[in-house]
Amino acid sequence: MESSNKLTETEIDTKEEKQVVKRKWSDNFVILYLVVLLLTIMGQLPGAVLQFLPFLTSTDVGAVILRYSSYAGIWLLAVLYMRFTKKNRPILKTIGRSASGNTWKNFLLGIGIGFGLNGICILAAWLHKDIALYYDTFQPGYLLLIFIAVFVQSSAEELLCRGFLYQRLMRSYKKPVVAMIGNALLFALMHLLNEGVTVLSVLNIFVVGILFSFIVYYMDSLWCAMAVHTAWNFTQNIIFGLPNSGMLTPYSVFRLDTETANNSFAYDVGFGIEGTLLACVVLILACICIYLWGRKHGKKPCDIWA
Repeated sequence: MESSNKLTETEIDTKEEKQVVKRKWSDNFVILYLVVLLLTIMGQLPGAVLQFLPFLTSTDVGAVILRYSSYAGIWLLAVLYMRFTKKNRPILKTIGRSASGNTWKNFLLGIGIGFGLNGICILAAWLHKDIALYYDTFQPGYLLLIFIAVFVQSSAEELLCRGFLYQRLMRSYKKPVVAMIGNALLFALMHLLNEGVTVLSVLNIFVVGILFSFIVYYMDSLWCAMAVHTAWNFTQNIIFGLPNSGMLTPYSVFRLDTETANNSFAYDVGFGIEGTLLACVVLILACICIYLWGRKHGKKPCDIWA
């Protein structure tokens, strides 16, 4: 029995060594990060050009819709890239119903989670008198169009980070923890140039990347991650008029009285609620909840490489 166990361990070690040897240069972190950054930059170029056309940005609503919908180029470029590269083609399964968790029920659940998590943070900042809000406008038709535009932006980021990068790291390194940390790290680094960025805000974006990764892993649902991301951004930026990762929009239902805003555990004047200790705690608790739920009830992730 002892010699048999040693043989088994040797075989395992040999198998792992072969997997490492077979990992091509195109499968390492640096190359995959560069691919994601290239797709992001090139995908946003058409939208960046359109923002110089005055007739498209002459109204607040038009400016907001164009800002968010400009990420449609990322969707188009990323899907084409995955469709016409054999190695990446299986990742397209995560977008459709091949993933068992991609259901409308989970999409709506994600909307609720995103609204709830963001709402908790905003409510705390308001009760603590760090922010003062006043009503501005409510136009259902415009809000629907803006929600769709926000979905385009949020889902494009999820497609690249929790879709493409997460799955490629899973295949290359065979360990979920590497895929989760790897994509969340790049997601955080991609926000380094945002206005008002701080160490804490980057940490929080990293944590939310882990949260989205848990949703994909335990719920087998990229749709749910896209919905949480969309609802989070829409709630703080469009409903309550607060900065979205440091960026304000010219159109929202409520407006922030910026002159009375204060820095505290619940609000960061430069970056918004995403740069606070409270947001960090709320996001970590959300990660723990998804982890515990996933360990008990989670679905088996779809093996797209089978």
